[in-house]
Amino acid sequence: MFDSSGLRDELQALKVDVSALLNTTTERHFDASKTRADALADQIKGALSELGETLSAEQDHVEKLIADRPITTLASAFALGIVVGFILRRH
Repeated sequence: MFDSSGLRDELQALKVDVSALLNTTTERHFDASKTRADALADQIKGALSELGETLSAEQDHVEKLIADRPITTLASAFALGIVVGFILRRH
């Protein structure tokens, strides 16, 4: 008639095969994703390093401008504060 033990064994073997296939696929996707994430992290680190160097150079330039014209800088900051205050008051 109907051999349920043979069918159960085949289903169990199929379950093991599918599980192994999914684990292998998952590991490959994980490894590929990790590789891409590491490459992206390296690019971001490089960009941030370059940005830090640029900002450091610009900071020196801005400090020199402020030291050369302190009254003009103070007046500009005050005017900017007034403008921002009016804009925030309207909204």
